[in-house]
Amino acid sequence: MKINFQNKTIILALLFVFQLSFSQKKNENIGTETVNVVKPYSPTISDAFKVKETPSLDDEGNQPKETIKYSILSVPVASTFTPSKGKAQGVEKSKQERLYNNYATVGIGNYSTLNAELFVNQDLGNDDFVSAMLRHHSSQGGIKDVLLNDEFYDTALNVGYGQNFRDMSWNVELGYQNQIYNWYGLPENFGSDLLPQDRIDLINKINPGHTYNTISLGGNLEFTESVFSKVATKFTHFSDSFSSSENRFYLKPTFKVDVMDQAINTNIIVDHVSGSFENNYFQNFGEPLKYSLTNFGIEPSFVIHENEWTLELGAGLFYGLDSENSGNKFFIYPKVNASYKLVGDLMIFYTGVNGELKQNSYADFVSENPFVSPTLAMTPTNNQYTVFAGLKGKLANNVSYNLTGSYLNEKNKGLFKSNDYTEDFSNENYAYGNSFGVVYEDVRTFRFYGELKADFSENVTFGINGTFNSYKTDVAVEAWNLPSMKLSSNLDVNITKQWYAGLNVFYVGERKDMQNDLLSSTINGLITLKSYFDANAHLGYKFSERLTFFLKLNNIGNQNYEKWLNYPVQGFQVLGGANYKFDF
Repeated sequence: MKINFQNKTIILALLFVFQLSFSQKKNENIGTETVNVVKPYSPTISDAFKVKETPSLDDEGNQPKETIKYSILSVPVASTFTPSKGKAQGVEKSKQERLYNNYATVGIGNYSTLNAELFVNQDLGNDDFVSAMLRHHSSQGGIKDVLLNDEFYDTALNVGYGQNFRDMSWNVELGYQNQIYNWYGLPENFGSDLLPQDRIDLINKINPGHTYNTISLGGNLEFTESVFSKVATKFTHFSDSFSSSENRFYLKPTFKVDVMDQAINTNIIVDHVSGSFENNYFQNFGEPLKYSLTNFGIEPSFVIHENEWTLELGAGLFYGLDSENSGNKFFIYPKVNASYKLVGDLMIFYTGVNGELKQNSYADFVSENPFVSPTLAMTPTNNQYTVFAGLKGKLANNVSYNLTGSYLNEKNKGLFKSNDYTEDFSNENYAYGNSFGVVYEDVRTFRFYGELKADFSENVTFGINGTFNSYKTDVAVEAWNLPSMKLSSNLDVNITKQWYAGLNVFYVGERKDMQNDLLSSTINGLITLKSYFDANAHLGYKFSERLTFFLKLNNIGNQNYEKWLNYPVQGFQVLGGANYKFDF
């Protein structure tokens, strides 16, 4: 085996030398060449070793924990205190007062006064309801030193029906009202130029009674998810016992449109009034007084909220159409309101400027002064602008305040002024100085208003407010029958759970009026109506959750003041009655 291995080695060596001798020539340059060896990458995953959650410790310094024992050194203390068993304090819950859908009120007082109300509301199903309201207020008169009948009646009935759905609600209401008044306010020196018997005959000849009748039909429609948010409309027919008649139609849809992520609220207003009076005051035309006025308006606005600021920007565009006199006009009014929280809800500054075209009507004038004559002229009032600024907020959690200063510029403002008169036996019953007309003046008013309200507790509330006015007219006339000052205060107290009481006092400053006897040598001229103060109180007793008795005291000072020239009011008045709540 040794010989074979050596032979193989010799043979291999000879072959290697032989090969080299053939593969390369002596002194021959074969050049250089770069050879790139590329091997594909084959990644592998190494085995992972999990770290033990509780590593083994082989530190020589680790020793077992020592057990620590606690003990309390008790020292006896002498005491006579014996604890009683604890008892949870109970909270007395007040009984929730039940709400009734219906009520009836009846009150009777001196001057043969009757005051009654009946309200009924009944659900017909899950979504619809019907309601009715009957009101009556009357007095048989008896005012001191009044020569003519001074009784009055006021009765009204309203019935309604409506439905409430998830995305909309609507209601419609039909109403009727009958009012009876008397022109009892004769001038102080009435008939002084007549013989005593002629004066008596003339007074006995006057029939001061007159009647107003109102029929109305209106409705409201509200949407929760619609371009139109609500629509209000009403038709009213108003008439009197002197053949006067008036129709009024009012329509006000409100809709909202989003423009560039900004909601624009828009009111559209259509207000039409037309009517006629049988005669003018002096009956010298021989034709009835007619009027037909229509106001078309659009009021777009949008609100911006920025930090503590709230800003409303808008405008009012109105077109007034006078069909009888062809006096059509176009009006533009500002509508800007802003508020800023100076100190949260404790002090808020607000300001703005607004204007409107106000429609005047016979029915509106009568509701303010029922002693007007049925001979009025009608024209709308152009409130060019009202600029105001004020502060409101809280002095404490239960005390709030409001202070406002404003300036009003009004064109053709309707003012009540006493009618001039004669003592002619052929006059109408309202033409003896016992009625009022309406005159239109341009009036600018500086006004300051202040209000303070306080809830001293759940049982005592108090409020006081005052309005101070300064008037200026373009011509040498007064702001007829407009007071320079009004003050009012009220206090309501819950004495016990059954007894409650309240007090209301108010003060009205001086007013100006003018009246002349056209056939008298004495010219009365400008008259200043004295300021007056009135106090009213009420007391009530809740006999049960259904039945309540009440007592009302009016004109406690028994003052014979005049709210309107020659029209003294009733003296001290007492009214007692009861209120009963019920359900069907």
